Amino acid sequence: MSRLNWRRLDCNMMCCETFASHKIKIESWIATIANKNPNLISRVKIGQSYEGRDISLLRVGKRTGSPKPAIFMDCGIHAREWISPAFCQWFVKEAIRTYGTDSLLNCLLNELDFLVIPVLNVDGYVYSWTEDRLWRKTRSRNFNSACVGTDPNRNFNAQWCANGSSNNPCSDVYCGPFVESEKEVKAVATFIRNHSSIIKAYLTIHSYSQKLLFPYSYTYSLAYNHNELANLAQNAVLALQSLYGTQYTFGSGSNSLYLASGGSDDWAYDLGIKYSFTFELRDTGKYGFLLPESQIRPTCEETMLAINYIANYVLNHLY
Repeated sequence: MSRLNWRRLDCNMMCCETFASHKIKIESWIATIANKNPNLISRVKIGQSYEGRDISLLRVGKRTGSPKPAIFMDCGIHAREWISPAFCQWFVKEAIRTYGTDSLLNCLLNELDFLVIPVLNVDGYVYSWTEDRLWRKTRSRNFNSACVGTDPNRNFNAQWCANGSSNNPCSDVYCGPFVESEKEVKAVATFIRNHSSIIKAYLTIHSYSQKLLFPYSYTYSLAYNHNELANLAQNAVLALQSLYGTQYTFGSGSNSLYLASGGSDDWAYDLGIKYSFTFELRDTGKYGFLLPESQIRPTCEETMLAINYIANYVLNHLY
């Protein structure tokens, strides 16, 4: 399938509204939405990518003048998973649109901050638009190899470069030359470490397979609060399912998907963020990464219900 056809098939929210004609960049959207909504949104640059693009974070929540408990959410770790950045954009826009009218979201935004990175792997994401629709990794150059990039979700310090990753730079799951070798990973890991006292949940948005996963992925051993995470995931999946009947499964990453070391969710959990989840959004393989435009809105709407359920639970179980 040609790159043009891929774009037409997978023209998501970010494509239609933010990347029209590829002249308006994501940084412009981030800056604009923050400038227009200063009481609810602020922008923080947490670093730069390998190719020099800003890695921006949006702090979404009512300004109170003092730190609030926070939920960290990133999208677009893997470049080809376009529905992921589309959801982060959707989340921010819905927070703005419904603030003052939605009682649950009002409560969440008044009492919590959502720390949202709309696109973490910015270089890879741009490359997936311009050169290779199914590109996954970063765009860093590898020493003594013509193969480019590292899998950022194998580059965190969570049993780094063990099961489910590779030390071959040509592999899609290349773990990188060392822990946090990727500027994108280093930026997010540093930010989370510096704010770990207020971050109470970590959510990372991926696709595809319709799963809600939690630690661990690098081992078959269970998390210390496995039962709590499983119950929370089950209820979040039920909330998601209530809108369109979309069937999700849930469980620890290793038991529900596959063994994978160096992942961000396991790393965040081991850092002490006890509510750590990975969403694998629609679908289960019919379209895969090339999700049709018609599925973008319902995917975002149903995912919002699950996110809100988890956030409300976290708010009522602060630690």
